[in-house]
Amino acid sequence: MSDHVRDQGYAKKRISVLGCSASLLILIARLFFVALVCSPTAQAAPLTGIRAFPAFARKYGLPCSACHEAWPKLNAFGQTFKDNGYQLGNDRDAPIWQQPTYWPVAFRITPSWHRESVDRNQVDDLNNPANSLEQKTTTHGFDLSGLDILTGGTLANNISFLLVPSADNTGAFHFESAWVRFDNLLHSSYLNIKVGKFELDNLLSEKRILTLSDQGGLYQLYHFVPVGDSNIFGLGDNQLGAELMGHSKNDRTRYSAALLSSNDGNVSVPNGHGYDAFLTASQAFQAGGLGLQRVGAFVYLGRSPTYYLTQGGGSTQLDGLGQKSFYRAGFIGMWYIKKFDVTTLFMHGGENAFLGTGTAANDPNGLPAGARTPQWNGALIESHYTVNPQFILINRYEFIRMSQQALPVDSTNIFIPGVSVPSSDFGNIDSLTFGYRYYPFMHSRAGFAFHNEYAIVRQRKVAPVTGLDVTSSSLFLGFDFIY
Repeated sequence: MSDHVRDQGYAKKRISVLGCSASLLILIARLFFVALVCSPTAQAAPLTGIRAFPAFARKYGLPCSACHEAWPKLNAFGQTFKDNGYQLGNDRDAPIWQQPTYWPVAFRITPSWHRESVDRNQVDDLNNPANSLEQKTTTHGFDLSGLDILTGGTLANNISFLLVPSADNTGAFHFESAWVRFDNLLHSSYLNIKVGKFELDNLLSEKRILTLSDQGGLYQLYHFVPVGDSNIFGLGDNQLGAELMGHSKNDRTRYSAALLSSNDGNVSVPNGHGYDAFLTASQAFQAGGLGLQRVGAFVYLGRSPTYYLTQGGGSTQLDGLGQKSFYRAGFIGMWYIKKFDVTTLFMHGGENAFLGTGTAANDPNGLPAGARTPQWNGALIESHYTVNPQFILINRYEFIRMSQQALPVDSTNIFIPGVSVPSSDFGNIDSLTFGYRYYPFMHSRAGFAFHNEYAIVRQRKVAPVTGLDVTSSSLFLGFDFIY
């Protein structure tokens, strides 16, 4: 951010700084109060690389609001721009077109204060470290998010790209996204091929999620696996592979079909001979003056290893073996009533019994007695109310219900891995997140948001010692900015 205070005398500068600081503190206090009174409840109840790119606004001379309802959430025009391969169909699409204000790189980070609490956490017994106890743990303090460095656009006409080196808050880097896409093949918007590491083209994007806390900054449905399951797959994770994607000229009709390596986006092919498939399609329609409505469906068919071929005493994984199948399928709706919008999602998931029980396919003892294919259903309802372009209210509730456990039920015991679970609702999840984002300004140079959020997650009967429910919560106040 540029420094607007110049050397105009120490006394004037000190008064100005004190006045601005007081105003800022009053504003933060007011916004925090608004979050509490506007939330569904102020009591306990049952981060991630987000994509927004001021460089595009600089290149095309457009305001950020041209593509975003509330950064980083896309509007219909922004979705069309993205689907067209970051092209508007004019001379500014060319990578050689530049102006002095255009720099095709953006940086994003979020300084914050947050509080994390778990009511039944497993801890070592201080008097006997070999034993474990349960106790409530609460931590709070100032912190940093990870860092995203984004660059993207066009390499040539109808050849687009995105590269996102990303670091966690310790500075350890990896590539969150790295892809190239060949657009409008055979002069058709229905033929676009992308290769590299990318987000699955589902309607509900986790990379554009509006929530940031440890408990609320992800979709529980996208990352759920039953307790004791050995699968590491997450539907919200970026994947490595190739995608065929197409859309109508007005972007109302969309489809995507992707062939992916069976390694959940990890590099160096640790599962070196497996492939997954992802299919999705959606349709949009205008509902009078209410807005553009979208409905869609998706299915993910995957395979995951149950044991690994290693070398060096197990220090290096050469290949994933004993692959077993899993799947996710669901329906999504995005409903608009002018300034108010609601996203609904229903999803069904299932895993092979070897994955569900964490059993290696080459285990000479085979599956545990009574093992079955674990299955579950889940739903999400997320609402936003855009008060004005600078202020948006957020609320989301998710639940996940096991319809079939992988192991037999034994109500006399807590969870015993490979033997039994304590109840039919073991591992069920309820998650509630609410908050707001306030944007003091939005322009083509930078984006800035004061973000306030509370999230609470309850999981049934998973406490490690007592077998009771575990409730985790996050309170998050952050300054989210991108330049």
